[in-house]
Amino acid sequence: MFNPDLKKMLGNVNSRYSLVVGTAKRAREIRDEAIKNEERIDVKTVSLAIEDICDGKYVIEEPQELKSK
Repeated sequence: MFNPDLKKMLGNVNSRYSLVVGTAKRAREIRDEAIKNEERIDVKTVSLAIEDICDGKYVIEEPQELKSK
């Protein structure tokens, strides 16, 4: 079972909501790229998105109002 380090993932964002939204956006990007390239993905796209975030390959950007809080 895939069990990412939540503290590490929350280190670069201000809220869990931002993390969830960013993860979902990245998962959709991965799915859309696979469809466009006619590739088959055997791993769940959310798992791939979480790996990208943990490895620093994908950065979640938040609005300035959230960064100042």
